[in-house]
Amino acid sequence: MKHWFKSVRVLSLVAVCALGASAQSVDFNMLKNPPKDSWPGFHGDYSGRRHSPLTQIHTSNVQNMTLAWTFQTGQTQPLKATPILVDGILYFTLPDNIWAIDARTGHTIWHFSAPPNKAFHIGQRGVSILKDKLYYMSSDAHAMALDAKTGKVLWDVVVADSNKGQWSTMSPLIIGNHVIVGASGDFDNLQGFIRSLDPDTGATQWNWVATDPVGTKGKTTGGNVWMTGTYDPDLHLMYWGTGNPTPVLNGKPRPGDNLYTCSIVALDPDTGTLKWAFQPSPHDTHDWDAVEIPVLADVDFKGQKRKVLMQASRNGYFFVIDRTNGKSLVTAPFGPVNWSKGVDERGEPIPDPEKEPAPDGRLIAPDEGGLTNFRSPSFDPKTGLFIVSASPSYSVYFSKPADGAYGWAGADYSVWSKGVLEAIDYRTGKIRWSHELGRRAGSGVLTTEGGLTFSGDADGNFLGLDTATGKTLWHAGTGGNISSTPITYELDGKQVVLMSSGSVMYAWTLPGSPAAAKGTGTKKAAK
Repeated sequence: MKHWFKSVRVLSLVAVCALGASAQSVDFNMLKNPPKDSWPGFHGDYSGRRHSPLTQIHTSNVQNMTLAWTFQTGQTQPLKATPILVDGILYFTLPDNIWAIDARTGHTIWHFSAPPNKAFHIGQRGVSILKDKLYYMSSDAHAMALDAKTGKVLWDVVVADSNKGQWSTMSPLIIGNHVIVGASGDFDNLQGFIRSLDPDTGATQWNWVATDPVGTKGKTTGGNVWMTGTYDPDLHLMYWGTGNPTPVLNGKPRPGDNLYTCSIVALDPDTGTLKWAFQPSPHDTHDWDAVEIPVLADVDFKGQKRKVLMQASRNGYFFVIDRTNGKSLVTAPFGPVNWSKGVDERGEPIPDPEKEPAPDGRLIAPDEGGLTNFRSPSFDPKTGLFIVSASPSYSVYFSKPADGAYGWAGADYSVWSKGVLEAIDYRTGKIRWSHELGRRAGSGVLTTEGGLTFSGDADGNFLGLDTATGKTLWHAGTGGNISSTPITYELDGKQVVLMSSGSVMYAWTLPGSPAAAKGTGTKKAAK
């Protein structure tokens, strides 16, 4: 389906040729083990840990970081994308826009834009890459392949019908010969799915659905997938979180647990076959998608080597699961939670029927935005800390018969919330330190082997913290809306930390680096 009218401005063909002279081969092996001069996928590697092995910038010199360059998109929406880096080129997105820029200078190489469409433009989280192709999901749920060197569209297929209320924001997950995608949409009663596409043609290879077909009596719809999953190459299993059931706030038309909504599912990437499922929010009635990143690590747990999956879920619980079989190891709240009657033998919370939305309202913690959300967490294996941008909060939820059984089917009103970075000990689920952020923040988290945690607060400050203690070691005020997650890489022997605020991307490095000398930086960092 080729309804797109591409508009690609090739601004520096010479730069493309020069940067591509020593081309990296983006294949399965590189995606499994990214070199330090790359960030080739949404999470950096497949694990979702967002923990970099780089150590050049560390706790003793981070206060010296200075601005190397900035890049202004010229758009009004804030950047939510995680850039990917290959061959010294950064690729990142806004809805209906893709940029390729020089990672050493911030200069534009090419820019792809598409004409406006009527789909929901809530954000765009980035592109993926395999060999010489970029893979992108448009707001109106098209999957597209583009030439990484020029931005030319190579194929374009529809994966969901935006006219029925679906849209897309996610960065596809690339595993072997599979481009794996999903779509959003909980304003309508729709069937969530995960789909694998052929990287050369866009043809569907398999399709897994989260719920029964729309219209099945007594059954839920929903379970949409809108955040990128993770993958274990050794087990050859991939892990995804699914969204809330629909109707959203009225649970009466859909009795039972509503599998596989608000679930963590383990699938075979070659066939889409379900291997196991764990449900953080059975019979959800508060819009608590379980799409938060399923973070993978191999750790010591009570004296045994375990392959674990960790998720800080929107519903307020932190889960540690044996990812070989889906069995629970830890279930613990990481903030105020009042909607459950406890935890069952599977480690899944037991929803309290008295806390379902009602005509006279129910005060619920956390609120509809959740104790966390799309903000990527990070796991630091040295300290054993799972660090997440959290939001303790309360809402009042309503639902009455007149709200019906379609779409939202009720109302909710936030009462109070705040933002805080929390460092959770994976062994116990207990919080080892917390760092107040003021209001609810939108930034994700990056940790490094240099002992640093990078994130942002709601007032537009970039933060560099000591991972062991949560103490602030560096900050820089931007005044913008920070809605993305930092990344880091090393080029020409110098480490760069890349962050975005509002519509501007900022590259930070230590003084005297080649990046600082070549860049277009406008001011020195505030400290």
